[in-house]
Amino acid sequence: MPFNHNYQEPKVIAEIGCNHMGNIKIAKELIDLAKESGAKYVKFQKRNNKELLTKEQYEAKHPVAHNSYGETYGEHREFLEFNVAQNKELKEYCDNIGMIYSASMWDVTSAKEMITLEPEFLKVPSACNNNFDMLKVLRDDFTGQVQLSVGMTTKDEIEEIVQFFEQTNQAKSRLLIYSCTSGYPVPAEDVALLEINWLYDNYGNRVNQIGFSGHHLGVALDIAAYTLGARWIERHFTKDRTWKGTDHAASLEPQGLQKLVRDLNATYKALNFKDSEILLIEQAQRDKLKNRK
Repeated sequence: MPFNHNYQEPKVIAEIGCNHMGNIKIAKELIDLAKESGAKYVKFQKRNNKELLTKEQYEAKHPVAHNSYGETYGEHREFLEFNVAQNKELKEYCDNIGMIYSASMWDVTSAKEMITLEPEFLKVPSACNNNFDMLKVLRDDFTGQVQLSVGMTTKDEIEEIVQFFEQTNQAKSRLLIYSCTSGYPVPAEDVALLEINWLYDNYGNRVNQIGFSGHHLGVALDIAAYTLGARWIERHFTKDRTWKGTDHAASLEPQGLQKLVRDLNATYKALNFKDSEILLIEQAQRDKLKNRK
């Protein structure tokens, strides 16, 4: 086994991302709903859109018009973007109710800005894990954990990322890698859960932790991912999957998140060995039912 049965209590991140639809009141409501569902972590996204997008991309039409919040893709992204002060407000809101705030970084400027909030961890999405200028900021100027997804990433690229953190002896102490398939939503056959085993075989002793970031439907595959050794489970989260936006359809609603947390915690309790050959709960049944010669 890749992790020697060393199971830890599962950590569940409710990724609100941009599902707040640009409304900070909705963002806070989603934090409350995540807490009520049993999650302890919430995550947003931070972009500097003019740095991240080319002029052509910024001025182009949104590829799915009915999900757009602006005339152009740039206007759409700006509508959904919270500034640093708003993110600070969200972090303070989390701090006040016992939740842990984080955000995904999409560019160098955003990484520098979010570091000032001193979160417990910051995330690098699959789309940006080859931005080594941003990785350098997170590696050299940030002291928290760096979480990084490896969807749409080759094995050679994963090795390059890990080596980049090993250059300063920080991969083992600070880098968490998420097994991930980039799609919204992802069919079961493309989730490729055994990639978790591959990550353990190749990086179990080189990085801090290994997790699973899922974009599938339902929660069964998350339980399997945890059983395979994923320490963290990250899922998109919304109040209503029919809301306007591209991520809602691949998100869990409160009832789904509640079920996920419940089932993960039950699985954690169940993943052990019997502490005696006949458990106390079995003894009455043994006395009543087991045939004896």
